[in-house]
Amino acid sequence: MERLKAALILFAILFFVVFLVDYLFIKRKYYKKITGKKKSKKKNKDNELMELSYLVAKFNLDKSKLALHSLLITISLINAFIISLVAIVVIIININIILQLLIGFVLLLALIYSIYELLGRYLVKKGFGK
Repeated sequence: MERLKAALILFAILFFVVFLVDYLFIKRKYYKKITGKKKSKKKNKDNELMELSYLVAKFNLDKSKLALHSLLITISLINAFIISLVAIVVIIININIILQLLIGFVLLLALIYSIYELLGRYLVKKGFGK
């Protein structure tokens, strides 16, 4: 019971820290480029937010209809949840380090795919598609 309580506390702390770092990084680096406030003469695909590019391409979303600030917060929350959950699961499991890494990797990919799939379907359902 003590171990579960410690894991939940560690999850909450890790979630909060990862969310703050991710959100501040996204806001500082990408927000002006995504909203178009800073015009550049040539388009550089490398400067786009990967999660946003994935959602727009896979679900055929209209970028102009999206509420970008709230979507950036949502993306930061999703990233923080995924990172925190995978870290806590890997820490709790007491098995060989190779198996821990394998479980963490599989869990990471499964969570990324499933949660962003749900977010994309939600955005399409709300009418942000083309």
